[in-house]
Amino acid sequence: MNENEISGFKGFNPELKCREFQFEIGGEYRHEGKVEACKSGFHFCENPFEIFQYYAPANNRFAAVIGSGEMQKGDLKVACATIKIERELTLAELCDAGVKFILAGVDFSEAATNTGDYSAATNTGDYSAATNTGDYSAATNTGLRSAATNTGNNSATTNTGGFSAATNTGNNSAATNTGSYSAATNTGYNSAATNTGSYSAATNTGNNSAATNTGDYSAATNTGNYSAATNTGDYSVATNTGSYSAATNTGYNSAATNTGDYSVATNTGDYSAAIVTGDNSVASVEKPDSVAIAAGFACKAKGAIGSVLFLTERDSNYKILSAIAIIIDGDKYKENAFYSLKNGNVVES
Repeated sequence: MNENEISGFKGFNPELKCREFQFEIGGEYRHEGKVEACKSGFHFCENPFEIFQYYAPANNRFAAVIGSGEMQKGDLKVACATIKIERELTLAELCDAGVKFILAGVDFSEAATNTGDYSAATNTGDYSAATNTGDYSAATNTGLRSAATNTGNNSATTNTGGFSAATNTGNNSAATNTGSYSAATNTGYNSAATNTGSYSAATNTGNNSAATNTGDYSAATNTGNYSAATNTGDYSVATNTGSYSAATNTGYNSAATNTGDYSVATNTGDYSAAIVTGDNSVASVEKPDSVAIAAGFACKAKGAIGSVLFLTERDSNYKILSAIAIIIDGDKYKENAFYSLKNGNVVES
């Protein structure tokens, strides 16, 4: 990378647009004219978690980028004359990059308990505890049955052993466990809690958060708006209670549930269930013998052949007018077509 280049991260809408400008993965773009942060030029973030201030984890796309040429840094964003969209990132990859970004800026020369900002508490033994109460801190445990806790903003807690707990109560935080039977919890806004081990739980109660599990028998839960809870392991549960959220499972026998409006619940594994109870929400299942339930106002559902859709029709006062269950047979009801109820009749939406 040249001296006048800065690597970073950028968010887009589902069409890979930012402020109506169409980007492509691998594309390089140049702005002609003045470059000014938050006003003109192409923009990106150096801290991956700060992207969630502009693009919520649910239903948006993210990429690693390189900015070059004339540049100006703002509070959260960098404006540049030239930007290259290097590669698209999954939500899990973005969260992992965020953890690494925070940890890279921490001084790990002291391993203990810190109450000041920009501190580091590190334990490599079992049954240990590392605690930070200041902002921009990092608490790391590599042993089993350990606990790493941050109460300040923009903090990172990481456990690589089993039976661990990582907790953040500040904004823009990251709690990560890679061992089994772990728990990562964030109560602040724009946070990320990630587990890659089995029997884990990642929970966010703030807005614009992401909770991700890649291990079996895991649970990812968000209670704030604009959140995303994702499980790729079997027998998992992803739940959102805020609006504009997304709960996604790719493992078998999983459940994705949304109670907020304009939400999406999707399962791609066998014998799964997708349930939405908020207004204008979507339930989707992609394997046979799965169930999609659309129980809110103006909700719709779709499924693979052999799946069952439960559809509910409500009036503006949320009174149930009609309800019906249909089986996607590929003949009367088409595969992967959205269906809803209108005047008691099944209609393709």
